[in-house]
Amino acid sequence: MRVKTGNVRRKRHKKILKMAKGFYSGRRKHFRKAKEQVERSLVYAYRDRKQRKRDFRKLWIMRINAAARLNDITYSRFMHGLKLAGIELDRKILADFAMNEPNEFAKLVEVSKEALAKAS
Repeated sequence: MRVKTGNVRRKRHKKILKMAKGFYSGRRKHFRKAKEQVERSLVYAYRDRKQRKRDFRKLWIMRINAAARLNDITYSRFMHGLKLAGIELDRKILADFAMNEPNEFAKLVEVSKEALAKAS
């Protein structure tokens, strides 16, 4: 029995070509090239959704470290002091404090230093 794929194939091709919108040259016009590039792009998108979380965490740590060093303490000692003091703020919030509320961040540094002094 012969199967005609006219509508099905057209829908499948249109779906891929729609996803390839904005690609350069033949990668948006020719189905085979577009399909290869869309598959590759989806792999990048999946990988980078995971990587974005790492990148933001690295950025937050850099900001906290810079602000902590302005207050004469290293990042690791600051975080350890907060843990000893029982303060459970995540790095995203701490980085926001470091950037936008330097006075509040300085108070947190003092609390951290006091907890470290008590522990040793």
